[in-house]
Amino acid sequence: MEALLAWLSPLLLPAFEAFGSPITWLELVAFVLAVWMVICNMRVQVLGWPLALVSSLLYFLLFWSGKLYGEATLQLVFAVLALWGWLQWLRGRTDEGEALYVRRLAQRHLLQAVAVTLLAWPVLGLYLAHFTDSPLPYWDAFPTVASLLGQYLLGRKYQENWGVWVVVNVASVALFAIKGYWLTVLLYAGFIPMSVAGWRAWSRELRDQPAS
Repeated sequence: MEALLAWLSPLLLPAFEAFGSPITWLELVAFVLAVWMVICNMRVQVLGWPLALVSSLLYFLLFWSGKLYGEATLQLVFAVLALWGWLQWLRGRTDEGEALYVRRLAQRHLLQAVAVTLLAWPVLGLYLAHFTDSPLPYWDAFPTVASLLGQYLLGRKYQENWGVWVVVNVASVALFAIKGYWLTVLLYAGFIPMSVAGWRAWSRELRDQPAS
């Protein structure tokens, strides 16, 4: 990994400074792709998934270089899930055999998913605290596990993914501010109202669907 980061070192050079911290070219490109991705997701456009793949790989390199191992590993998982989500939106089917469409998740299933996420949070935090040199193991762990839930719900076109992303983005703003990734702080702060807008856009999508 160190050899890869050394090879990509030009991308880790500052493009400009914000609030006294350097903004690298790597962070800048990842930022632009991530914003484009969310806009595509809001509009239920499949282009969002290849954008998510590339953006995740770029953020993996950024976070690994900053020793945010939970967030870095999450980006690799996101890259895999982007391929999965891409396939789901192209060929996925509901339990009834229909092509995937925007829908709501049963409350019982949502509560189960949230419970699993809350249980996984301290487990991952404990692992990062004891087996890595992560400076913020529990701050790092929460958005990591919650993002997995959000990504699954998004891939299956459940509207509740947007509520999960609001929580993830609020936690991520605090995490990245502590680390001084100010452009990424701006990105995730912008994701909060975009997630609310995504919920509303998918609500309209639900209302416009013909009655079964």
